[in-house]
Amino acid sequence: MDKTIVTVHGEARREVPPEQAVFSVTVSAKDRDKPTVVARLTERAAEVGEILDRYGAAVERRETTGLHVYPEYRRRSERSVTHAGSVTTTVTVSDFDPLGELLAQLAAGESTSVSGPWWQLRPGSRAGADVRREAVTDALERAREYAAAVGSELDRIVEISDAEAADAHPMMMRAAGGMADVEESGLAFDLDPRQQAVEAHVRVRVTITEPTVLRA
Repeated sequence: MDKTIVTVHGEARREVPPEQAVFSVTVSAKDRDKPTVVARLTERAAEVGEILDRYGAAVERRETTGLHVYPEYRRRSERSVTHAGSVTTTVTVSDFDPLGELLAQLAAGESTSVSGPWWQLRPGSRAGADVRREAVTDALERAREYAAAVGSELDRIVEISDAEAADAHPMMMRAAGGMADVEESGLAFDLDPRQQAVEAHVRVRVTITEPTVLRA
């Protein structure tokens, strides 16, 4: 006789501290003379690099993500009147202790703008695995409740899958982004890392022993 199959869904959600902070720093320059613009950009980008070098232990990754040098024209005229440019560096930091000081030093630079930080978990973070296990545990507990309701017990697991396959509810690891609220305090910003919401949704199919409620 075929075993009765019970299909249940489990879910879990937790908030965990971020593991990385990402920000961008952009230096800019403007002048009538194009070589002067390039020279100023080179100098200011080097200053950014020197500051980042001083925090090498905290900086996990730094990448040049934008370089622009372009002429600006007077309206209704094709004659170039000035040149402008910018260099943007995106930085990933894993040690948050010196982050406020680092951002303050970068922001103090001439013609320099800073955006961020954006808080996130590392790709493949263990937080995702932990929450998936919790979702499976939740699903099995629901299955036990269904089985008990008809006088049965769980027999064996037939399938475990992401609920995305059937119900469009994939496991999600949301990196809550956005700029953190900062407050200048001396030579450092006072940063409050944003907690990261991690969710998982799973589907579990199990067989149960012969229901006894039907015998009654």
